[in-house]
Amino acid sequence: MIRHLGNIELLGYNFQPMNIVLFSAEEIGSPLPASDRRYQHVQNILHKKVGDSFEAGIINGDAGKACITELTAEYLTFDFIPATDGMPLYPVTMIIGFPRPIQLKRLLRDVASLGVQAVHLVGTDLGEKSYLQSNMSNPQAVWDMLRDGSVQAKSTHVPSATIYRSLEDCLAALQLSSTCTVALDNGEPSIALTEYLSQKQSQGSSLQHTGVIAAIGSERGWTARERQLFLDNGFTLCSMGQRVLRTETASTVAISLILSCMGII
Repeated sequence: MIRHLGNIELLGYNFQPMNIVLFSAEEIGSPLPASDRRYQHVQNILHKKVGDSFEAGIINGDAGKACITELTAEYLTFDFIPATDGMPLYPVTMIIGFPRPIQLKRLLRDVASLGVQAVHLVGTDLGEKSYLQSNMSNPQAVWDMLRDGSVQAKSTHVPSATIYRSLEDCLAALQLSSTCTVALDNGEPSIALTEYLSQKQSQGSSLQHTGVIAAIGSERGWTARERQLFLDNGFTLCSMGQRVLRTETASTVAISLILSCMGII
């Protein structure tokens, strides 16, 4: 394991307009400077003024409203009024072979907007080794994309993320015993993903209770060695049809199928 993403300092927003404005717990009650993109969003996109409110939340905490108490050219202040605990994340964990950095940006946003609880990025046998030295191997960059996806979904809760040098390191770190574990594989699948999940449900296993860990390879898929590693750790090799999908597309499809089988979507 090379990095774990914990509570990382919020450095501002460099992305599209926000469906909810997130703050760290430490920022609540402090002035928001005009240099912060959240200030610019509130003033220039939402066109808010003193007395107005906007949707806001605490990262991994409450969701509610922020009521503007003061707005100047230098800063704004607000009172935060919590309303809910925020939308919970779903019991789905993704193991993803580290893809091209441009793909990873889209992938992280999408999986966060779908509400998975954790993402584990792994170096794979066939994956390009230089990707793990790219800017997207930086913990802050990964967290920024996950935050963007959470904001898109109007969620305060941001998935956790961990980066591993290898699949072995990742599997050794996970608690697998009581979880439904699947590895998506076009090469040697034993069963379709939806059929396998339906069988688990019909056998009395509540996927929402046990949770699901789903593994998706990088661009060139898994090697025979990695397939055997999955099998040795209790994974079932599953397919999602005959077409070869991009890593980010396969991730979105897999999560959607799993959440559908859980009865969530």
